[in-house]
Amino acid sequence: MELDHIAVAGATLEEATAHVEDALGVSLQAGGKHEAFGTHNRLLGLKDGLYLEAIAIDPDAPRPDRARWFDLDRFEGAPRLTNWICRVPDIEASLSVFPDGVGTPIDLARGALRWRMAVPPNGRLPFDNLFPALIQWQGDLHPARMLEDHGCRLKRLIVYHPDALLLAEQLGPLDPVVFDTGPASMQAEIETPHGVRILR
Repeated sequence: MELDHIAVAGATLEEATAHVEDALGVSLQAGGKHEAFGTHNRLLGLKDGLYLEAIAIDPDAPRPDRARWFDLDRFEGAPRLTNWICRVPDIEASLSVFPDGVGTPIDLARGALRWRMAVPPNGRLPFDNLFPALIQWQGDLHPARMLEDHGCRLKRLIVYHPDALLLAEQLGPLDPVVFDTGPASMQAEIETPHGVRILR
């Protein structure tokens, strides 16, 4: 298992995008729509095969017949870093060793991209939505290789939670992710052309 990307949610995609662009001083690229969940996104390529997505409910999409991923149905307040996503080679095998509530694999597509994602029935991941979402990419295509290089690199992702030690124990080492005890939240330290910026 390794870090794949991080997600910033907002009440609208415009708000989520502005939050990232204001924090990092770079522009996001067009993403697309996720018909299965009624969401849409914009993207930022990061070095080391990672990327960032700004995501929100698509007001023009019909409401899905399932809970939206990343607990977006209950999102409120200011845009913020809400989720981290880890890629695995065999999603069923990974789910068999993790706690209940991580989700059931769903086959998804956007354009030429194909992947499987574990999504909980209620949309909310364990550890107050701070357990990583699991993704298994299908084929050789990956968003990070399709995005422009804006000179940004994730230096460190800090996951805060009251049970941070238990979360770290369940997941094992995951560079550049670190765990710290505190109120449930996340913070990303990102190297940019303007220096190291903090994204929360």
